[in-house]
Amino acid sequence: MVQQTVGADPYFPANGDPRYRVHRYELALDYRPGPNRLAGTARLNAIAGRSPLTEFHLNLADFRIGRVRVDGRAPHYTHRGGRLRIRPAKPIRSGAAFTVEVQWSGNPKPVRSPWGGLGWEELEDGALVASQPVGAPSWYPCNDRPADKASYQISITTPSTYSVVAGGRLLTRTTKASTTTWVYEQSAPTSSYLVGLSIGKYQTVLLGDPGLGGVPQAGHIPAHLLTQFSRDFARQPAMMELFEELFGPYPFGEYAVVVTEEELDVPVEAQGLSLFGANHVDGARGSERLVAHELAHQWFGNSVSIADWRHIWLNEGFAKYAEWLWSERSGGRTAQALAGIAHRKLSGLPQDLRLSDPGRKLMFDDRLYERGGLVLHAVRCALGDEAFFRMLRAWAALHRGGAVTTAAFTAHVARHAAGAEPLDELFSSWLHETALPALPSRSAAIPARPPYPPRNA
Repeated sequence: MVQQTVGADPYFPANGDPRYRVHRYELALDYRPGPNRLAGTARLNAIAGRSPLTEFHLNLADFRIGRVRVDGRAPHYTHRGGRLRIRPAKPIRSGAAFTVEVQWSGNPKPVRSPWGGLGWEELEDGALVASQPVGAPSWYPCNDRPADKASYQISITTPSTYSVVAGGRLLTRTTKASTTTWVYEQSAPTSSYLVGLSIGKYQTVLLGDPGLGGVPQAGHIPAHLLTQFSRDFARQPAMMELFEELFGPYPFGEYAVVVTEEELDVPVEAQGLSLFGANHVDGARGSERLVAHELAHQWFGNSVSIADWRHIWLNEGFAKYAEWLWSERSGGRTAQALAGIAHRKLSGLPQDLRLSDPGRKLMFDDRLYERGGLVLHAVRCALGDEAFFRMLRAWAALHRGGAVTTAAFTAHVARHAAGAEPLDELFSSWLHETALPALPSRSAAIPARPPYPPRNA
């Protein structure tokens, strides 16, 4: 793992504190869906940075604070504007390990953002978390910056009529009277916005055959959508196998998908977990490209995370190109054909987006996704398939569990470009300039072969 050193996020300077890092969160939550009432206790194990900590902050929305402790002692603290500012009773020396405990309670709700509400969302019957990019403080205290990655243990108590799905391995499920406590462990380093959670009434099915050594995959679906789900997600195990071939081993212990009763504008990726709306299940594989997109994020965005939000194309461009690779490999349109469609679309739109630093206003613009996919296709055309996929596998392996920048990626590609033309001009035009370069081209597609069934299978 290679970890980039970063400061405050230029797009969200109020989120996260670069003066320390958290290496583990232990969250104990009690949630009552009827009154939408959440009570929690968090224990954070953290390490101070290069300077002594006379104060630091966590991000946490407008809850009632029960108590705060730093290394077991009561600090001075204030809680305003989504920031819990903490001044320890004794300064924490540079490089020292310390613990923070916070108790909070209240009615969770999404935090406001330019893209609407983010984070905890109360549903008609349950709840889900969709935090990208800054919604994690809507439900727990955290150092909310994508580069500050930690392991998590999450214990959630709910009425027993509900299921709880979180990213990671289910350790225990204990029922007492009318409530059940679910305990999940996510041991892989996880960004705060990628801590996924869904509470609802689901039926659980297995996808694929983990007994054959594959990645354990499960679906959690409302019972009335099971038939449609079984067709729409039937090829996900084949996607997993293809992406392991092209990107390297799946980076986590398991993968789960949840379909909620309600509609979602877009699916939501979390670490080891993706959430889809009922509108993404039609029984006709109408959202299959999104199934591939969210799965690819487990490698690119979740395992290999970004150092700050300027580099979001490294998440979304890679996931977009994975859609094209799945189409090409499974008997659909080739990546070249899909690149052509994307290029024609972009050519008719304003060309004012700089991929390497799109600005907060444009960081989720559709053009970033399409142009990001075209960058990967241009690199593939320049390197050739053998070197290109070797480069992708090395990128995922080298930075597994870490955080990266655009500069790190271009340097990585350069190391795999032996015998190819220098790529400085390619990266300058595609990443750092706004005008749309010419469509890259290649002569052949990856040949399709079993076990990737054609689209009419």
